[in-house]
Amino acid sequence: MIPTVPPTVPPTATAPTATAPTATAPTSSAFAPTTGLPGLDAMLRGVARGDNIVWQVQALDDYRALVLPYARAARAQGRRLIYFRFAAHPPLLGDDSGAEVFTPHAEDGFDAFVDQVHSVIEAAGRETMYVFDCLSELAEAWLSDRMLGNFFRLTCPRLFDLDTVTYFGVLRHRHARAGMDMITETTQYLLDVFRCRGRLYIRPIKVQHRSAAAMNLIHAWEPGERFRAVADSGTVAEILAGSGWPGLEDEQIRSHWQQLFDQARTFAALRAAEVPELAGEAVAFARLARLLFPDEAGLQDLIARYLNLDDLLAVRARMIGIGTIGGKAAGMLIARAVVRRDAPALHARLEAHDSFHVGSEVFDTFFVINGLWWMRRRQREAEGFLHGLDGEDGARARILRGRFPESTLRQFEGMLDYFGEWPFIVRSSSRLEDRYGNAFAGQYDSVFCANRGTREERLAALLDAVRQVYASTLSESALRYRQRRGLLDEHEQMALLIMRVSGTAGGRWFNPHAAGVGLSVNPYPWNPRIDMKAGVVRLVAGLGTRAVDRADDDYTRLIALDAPELRPETSFGAIARHAQRRMDSLDLERGEVISGPFAELVRGHADFPLALFTTREAEDRPAFLTFDGLIARTGFVADLRTLLGVLHAAYAHPVEIEFALNFVPDGGYRINLLQCRPMQVRSVEGVQGVEPPVDAPRLVEARGAVIGPSRVIRPERIVLVRPAAFAALDQSGRLAVTRVLGRLNALAGERCVLMLGPGRWGSKDPFLGIPVLFSEINHVAALCEIVAMHEHLVPDVSLGTHFLNELIEADLLYFALFPKMAGNALDEAAILRWSNRLGELLPDDADWSAVVHVADPARAPTLYADAPGQRVVVVEGAVAA
Repeated sequence: MIPTVPPTVPPTATAPTATAPTATAPTSSAFAPTTGLPGLDAMLRGVARGDNIVWQVQALDDYRALVLPYARAARAQGRRLIYFRFAAHPPLLGDDSGAEVFTPHAEDGFDAFVDQVHSVIEAAGRETMYVFDCLSELAEAWLSDRMLGNFFRLTCPRLFDLDTVTYFGVLRHRHARAGMDMITETTQYLLDVFRCRGRLYIRPIKVQHRSAAAMNLIHAWEPGERFRAVADSGTVAEILAGSGWPGLEDEQIRSHWQQLFDQARTFAALRAAEVPELAGEAVAFARLARLLFPDEAGLQDLIARYLNLDDLLAVRARMIGIGTIGGKAAGMLIARAVVRRDAPALHARLEAHDSFHVGSEVFDTFFVINGLWWMRRRQREAEGFLHGLDGEDGARARILRGRFPESTLRQFEGMLDYFGEWPFIVRSSSRLEDRYGNAFAGQYDSVFCANRGTREERLAALLDAVRQVYASTLSESALRYRQRRGLLDEHEQMALLIMRVSGTAGGRWFNPHAAGVGLSVNPYPWNPRIDMKAGVVRLVAGLGTRAVDRADDDYTRLIALDAPELRPETSFGAIARHAQRRMDSLDLERGEVISGPFAELVRGHADFPLALFTTREAEDRPAFLTFDGLIARTGFVADLRTLLGVLHAAYAHPVEIEFALNFVPDGGYRINLLQCRPMQVRSVEGVQGVEPPVDAPRLVEARGAVIGPSRVIRPERIVLVRPAAFAALDQSGRLAVTRVLGRLNALAGERCVLMLGPGRWGSKDPFLGIPVLFSEINHVAALCEIVAMHEHLVPDVSLGTHFLNELIEADLLYFALFPKMAGNALDEAAILRWSNRLGELLPDDADWSAVVHVADPARAPTLYADAPGQRVVVVEGAVAA
């Protein structure tokens, strides 16, 4: 039976294996807390409600010797006693102790264990007494002393608030400072228990709000349950000398991770010495792989096939904190290993990476020490998951002013010393990110750091960047994405990938020569000669931000890797109109990414490959960014096709990559492989032989831009944003209409919806289109851009962007209609003949009926999408053959 949990406390992840306690009314006047040892009570100057007592013991028998009189006293007083039994050691209390036993499961993971324990605590209520098994076994289960400390930091204050008295045990000199410091800071009592020459001694380390004198004395436990203070210095020195004190540096205390990686380094050294058949190396590799990388079957299979023990040791050497390094970092490392094995000649042209990894435990600890754990935990609940995010005391604001442990700060400083003043980017690499089935493309932030100034200024900028990425885990868009994908209840942990920015140093503007996105399947075959399975690249000059984010005022170069000479444009005039004119770069003086004219940002950069990147119609004509020389005179296209091909084969699935490109002084180039993830495409082939009836009345006919596989669908609802009426609105009106569309989307349910509107869907600029979020169109089956807002807008600039990736991931058909081009037509009058249901569906939005027309035809039309032919036709009432 799972205990009832108040709304402010997370639900139980796994039910404890006993009947849940029932909360009882406080009995403050009758509750006189005691250790059950009068001499110990006197030594401690009394035990009070709310006290958490941590016994640091050499042996479990010493802890049991303290627990038993405490339990007997609870029974004698008629107090409720709960025993949390989770460790493998023999039980501390027998069946006759009167304790209620609950068995939370450490092996379920930190998050689930916390939920299980706190569910019992909340249900039990006030003034309960508790005994926990030895906490050291939690550190063993989680391979982390700091996560042990995190558990205590979350649990001790709640027990204090409920006026409980609780016994905890930990083994002496077993845990690293990172974990024990958190316990020491949080508890009311920390008592060191040890034996010397057969006698048991207790040395108070922390006795909060009690006699300070007690902390200065060691007490001997003598017969008759007396506790005698040891007052003479000679005896004190002798006792402490025999107490097993480890020394100032704690050198004999090796963290769980250190022990495992030390063992792995031994295997690596033996292999380097050509020692054959190392027993245990495969087991060590598999264990470290599960520690470092998300535990997903497909990912772990790739790791086992392509990485080796040296790769894992290299990751650990460049790691801040511990925990998994997340999906994005894993994808980058695996992709490089695939190329190393399956395309070694290409691997020689990859830019070496010297990235750092911030483990997911740093994220968990940050939330615990800043009092944010429970606030974050509430975002996993289906009801109210968006509550408590904003405002001065909201989750995001508190994250942005949060602090880090000193040990983490020291490691960040070490990383800064390594990078010097070279710019870097702090990238999200969460546990759920870049997995098969869930890309999380663009949901979390990445932050560039110019990394200039004093060491203190550079550290402050780094910490701000880390906090910003952490805060993005609780952004509305990310939480809504998790909701749509059924991932709200998943324990999301944010690791970080900190990468050197690719480029050439020496000026104010810093960027690679080019960057882009590559897809191993092409969802936009704009010419019948293009093979969708051959892949496509979206290329830009400068930073790749223009390749992954929508720049609706500019264009990019699309390269079909099997037919690179083909372009969506057919004349040089069209090519020039659709050429990239603005470039993104990192302004090292201002410390931010800026967008400026390409010609200005490359002026004076003698290393920039203008001859390969630009084309002139004539000598006296201006040059335009076409990348024609790069395509025709280098091996770039062949390399990208090989790269995407070997990755697709290794993943046995379409993939998407991000890359940067730099030319080097010898005339060659280096490709920096920045990211690789499974591409969330549901189908490539689509429906074959898609042909509408020749005699059926056409509602819509569009030629020239279809993204997604061929299909036939029956739209039960058509939502038309009337181009002329929308164009007449000011910015506030256009934003209001956008929100109306979001509310219509929420009403769609299982209904098949076709939505048509002018300009760019998802544009950041309301004057270039309809600035919807993906969550406002995610229930739509087909989306049509009526290219009437701006005569030069073309939909291919969106290919590879985070917005379009979400459309592809959702298997949403996306097409453009060009009213002024042959073969394109919209029969708006025919759609308007059907009555407008907007006012009926959304009475508060009825005033927008002249702009938004919602039609539910009695006989659903039929939409025929022919991807190879780049054609969409919607006919009245017909059915597919």
